[in-house]
Amino acid sequence: MNRTLPHVALSQHAHDRHGELRRDEAWLDERWHDAATRVLVISGARLRPVDGKVAWVPSADAPPGGLRLLLGERDEVEHFALLVDPTEAPGDREEWVPLRSVVMGLVDDTIEDGPLVMHAIGMAEWHAATTFCPRCGDRLEPRQAGHVLHSPRCGRDQFPRSDPAVIMLVTDGEPGSPEERALLGRSPAWPAGRYSTLAGFVEPGETMEDAVRREVAEETGVEVGEVAYFGSQPWPMPASLMVGFTGRATSTRVDVDGAEIEAAGWFTREDLRTQSEAGTLVLPSGVSISRSLIEDWYGGPLTGQW
Repeated sequence: MNRTLPHVALSQHAHDRHGELRRDEAWLDERWHDAATRVLVISGARLRPVDGKVAWVPSADAPPGGLRLLLGERDEVEHFALLVDPTEAPGDREEWVPLRSVVMGLVDDTIEDGPLVMHAIGMAEWHAATTFCPRCGDRLEPRQAGHVLHSPRCGRDQFPRSDPAVIMLVTDGEPGSPEERALLGRSPAWPAGRYSTLAGFVEPGETMEDAVRREVAEETGVEVGEVAYFGSQPWPMPASLMVGFTGRATSTRVDVDGAEIEAAGWFTREDLRTQSEAGTLVLPSGVSISRSLIEDWYGGPLTGQW
């Protein structure tokens, strides 16, 4: 792989999550009231950006109430998320945008916020979906700075979880040659011209490598032999961990399933360059691992994105 390229943007700039301090209420309260602490306010499934960027505010400027979630420390600054009820969110509701839009806007000078923002979004999605204990039905109570939900009735704890999904760039032809091709596909729900790498969830009892082979075969009819790990990226919308792979095709005939994949095809590097420059081929966002897989194989940046 060409490591001179940015590699899996949203997996860089990790923060210290201070997992061992989540039970220390005195420490948490002290950090919350520190003037240097920064807070990301989340209302339901929305954020309120400022000038198109993620808005971290001093805790003194955060709205009252809500659930405080410890994210952790980066560059000697503590970060929290604050989950507030949509009916109590400050400002005009139209100022609040969907979480996915915020993530797609993480570029250049804001990309280092990626792990913190993904951590906050994942926790917000989990809290929104996890209200009652699956064993006894009692309402759950947050503990450990929001990272545990506890049932007072049966004593069972719930923890945040991520569903593993594979995402892969499958290639054919002599590696590095002008004739080498990459397999891309498109969903029926996407606008014309939008293509991406293939992806799918890992099933119980299945290795990730076998999931790569199964998903590619199911969606496009292409058989895959060798599979190699590329990198991973959180994608908590609502709760996925995208695990990236490259694969080598052992067959090339494309026969799409027509359900998840509407069309798929093989693209040389020249195809990617000319079609993306012409706007007839629109590739994924620069913050996605899909984009990293494509540009790593291509050998440099490409034009245009979703």
